[in-house]
Amino acid sequence: MKFTFPILTLCLGGAQRMLAEITNGLLDRGHQVTILMPPQGAVEYEVKAPIIRTKQNYQIAESDYPAADVIVSNFYTTVPEAHAASLNGKGIHIRLSLCYEPVFLPDNHYSFPTYHLTPHVLVLSEWQRDIIRLNHGMQGYIVPVGVNPTFKNLNIRSSGKPARIVAIVRKPEGGFSWHREQAYLLNHLDIVKDRYPNIQITLFCPPNELASSPSLLKLKKQNRYLFYTPGNDIELCYHLNQADLYISASTYDSASLPGLEAMRCGTALITTYAGGNSDYCRHEQNCLMSYRFENRLFEDIIRLIEDDVLRKQLMKEGEKEAAKWTWERSVDAFEAAISKILG
Repeated sequence: MKFTFPILTLCLGGAQRMLAEITNGLLDRGHQVTILMPPQGAVEYEVKAPIIRTKQNYQIAESDYPAADVIVSNFYTTVPEAHAASLNGKGIHIRLSLCYEPVFLPDNHYSFPTYHLTPHVLVLSEWQRDIIRLNHGMQGYIVPVGVNPTFKNLNIRSSGKPARIVAIVRKPEGGFSWHREQAYLLNHLDIVKDRYPNIQITLFCPPNELASSPSLLKLKKQNRYLFYTPGNDIELCYHLNQADLYISASTYDSASLPGLEAMRCGTALITTYAGGNSDYCRHEQNCLMSYRFENRLFEDIIRLIEDDVLRKQLMKEGEKEAAKWTWERSVDAFEAAISKILG
């Protein structure tokens, strides 16, 4: 089967990883995949499909589309031209919604109507499926995220030491990242650090984002936290394996992939409810989860610092849960959804 994927960028991020893994998986199974991408689009993941660069800056026009069986749009700005290409006979238009944009991004008067251009929608979680059904009346097919096999428990953690804490921070300037609740995260890490001055807290950040962010560079110079800039999955896996607790404060994610990757490495997850993470998070069974209004992230962190038995239980159960989330399963679900849509 021939697929066309219009993709604006493949920079580091959960949505972009999903696109890379799905397109690679389809190619591995014998499908033909073409990626359309504007000249400025970054490619920071290994991609097996041919990438055709479009002529216009930051845009993928209807005229760029080749003939295919299926066009898979994603971000809302890719949808109108994909719809136009489909109307011109270049493939059945199916949207892979990697996030529900109207709730947390500007210009929702543009993004909301794009969900009315095709009845065929793929989503990442039950929570996202329910939001789209409530707002638009359509029933999406769930294509879950997966965890790269690079992420695994290396069994290198040192016992008998104080719990080591890690979290991810991203560049706050010039982006749409309010849903990450980074100020809340850092505030609660500060509370923990004040309570336990000798505890090691490490912040991960993509190298290019740290280098170009005045606020993150200022935080780094305070020497309160360690900063690591993993350049690939192997490095990230190694650093996750050195940690005992992974902290996430995001409140709006269709899937929240980093938490799964941490769990797969045997790191205990402490998180806020973010919607999509409820598909794999079960409070006090494989993680500690709180709602943002409860304002208790630091309490959960302290709880696992002091309770070795519970921490080890959550590590074990979290790793077991994350093992179910493979990219093979994701591609299986994608192919099954396409078959149902095409009849």
